[in-house]
Amino acid sequence: MAARTGREYLDGLKMPRAIWVGDEKVADVAAHPAFAGAAHTMAALFDLQHRSAADCLMPDPETGEPINISHMIPRSRADLERRRRALQRTAEYTVGLMGRSPDYMNVTFAGFAGRADEWSAAGNDRGAANLVAYQKYLARKDLVLTHTIIHPTIDKSQGDVPRAGNDVALRKVDETAHGIVVRGARILATLAPFADELAVYPAVALPEGADDYALSFCIPMSMPGLKFICRDSCAKLGSSADFPLSSRFDEQDAFVIFDDVEVPRDRLFIDCNRAVYNAVMTTGWYPNVMQQTMIRAQTKLEFAYGLASRMAEVIGDSSPATAQMLGEIWTYAELTRAAIAAAEAGAFQYGAGVWFPAGPPLTALRAVLPTWFPRVAEIITLIGSHNLLAAPTQAVLEDAELRDLAARYLRGAGAVRADDRARIFRLAWDFVGSALAARSLLYERFYLASGARNYQIAHRIASRERADRLVDEMLGIACGEASTRPEPPRTRNLP
Repeated sequence: MAARTGREYLDGLKMPRAIWVGDEKVADVAAHPAFAGAAHTMAALFDLQHRSAADCLMPDPETGEPINISHMIPRSRADLERRRRALQRTAEYTVGLMGRSPDYMNVTFAGFAGRADEWSAAGNDRGAANLVAYQKYLARKDLVLTHTIIHPTIDKSQGDVPRAGNDVALRKVDETAHGIVVRGARILATLAPFADELAVYPAVALPEGADDYALSFCIPMSMPGLKFICRDSCAKLGSSADFPLSSRFDEQDAFVIFDDVEVPRDRLFIDCNRAVYNAVMTTGWYPNVMQQTMIRAQTKLEFAYGLASRMAEVIGDSSPATAQMLGEIWTYAELTRAAIAAAEAGAFQYGAGVWFPAGPPLTALRAVLPTWFPRVAEIITLIGSHNLLAAPTQAVLEDAELRDLAARYLRGAGAVRADDRARIFRLAWDFVGSALAARSLLYERFYLASGARNYQIAHRIASRERADRLVDEMLGIACGEASTRPEPPRTRNLP
């Protein structure tokens, strides 16, 4: 099988899976009201890759069959620029609202496979070989992969990572003739109802004695014992005119329970090898995957700028205060674009012939975006004001008794008709005021850790060479005076 169509994707969703939303176990994901809108949006992404094949598809290096470019292992700066065009196509279709569209995990596993030498360290040759084989399988089957990498927090006083004896976190509990048995829970599998398979891979480093928790593997969503408990749905039934975003883009999030799940041996990438588990995410993972995440963020910011500008035009608001706020959103979008461009321009070979973007510009974005997105939502709310609560539904605009009154009293400035005004403000409400908007804001605050934590990471990994030289010159070190400053610890420009 090569790159799938939307119909083929929806057929794949018929595979059995144990998924609950509310008080209901879902039998048919694509037909369930909580999931149908996003399922068909996902299908549209599969059709998009064929409509935009020049940007989105490439021949498999070994078989020649068409695969999505997000599966490409980049070998040059030109490869990264080519991949960017494909990532932009996906981001624009969802205006950046689906943070875990399939290209996120495709890029992640392409990066893992490209640096298989890191996964084969500390005697993990078999796990690395399994990972390389799986990445090819993922690309050629054109699967949707979700992931769950965070250990549940039961007691913050015990820390954020499991220690020996933790009976909640996912861990190995047995061996079988065909693999291992795992038990426990992880969070938060975004996109779970719409995925074909589930990935587990490292996050925060594990302490000594926690080897049983050092696991990485991929398994089908239909594996016996695998259970997904979804959060309350943010999806809205109804027309896309009334709910333009929440009728289409609720990608869902799920708590994952592994109730004695057998993981086949050929699907194991790390089997209680804590040395590899603690090392493989510390070099190229984040600069590689951040190209995708920041292209999505830039797209979402540009959408927000366009939406806020259109809102102001619809109500004839050209005040200096509003112009200042619109310029603020534009600035965030432009700085994001510039950082992506700088990261791609500074790309280099990380090892094994694999090229990833430069890390520092993406590190900076990773720290500020959790504060930028809440500010953008605030600006749109301020510009919209009460108008966000006075946008009639399509049914009202078409009602025989109300339509003429709505046309007279709910029109916009100048020649803006009531239905055009309503569409803009319903779109804005769905972006900043709906249940989907609240979930999206929480996602942006924490999906790559909080802003505060990322500022700490930025300081730890920052290169201080030029900064220290400038300070030393002002202190007279350049004139031959001895420095009393201790040598800073050597750090890498990667987390």
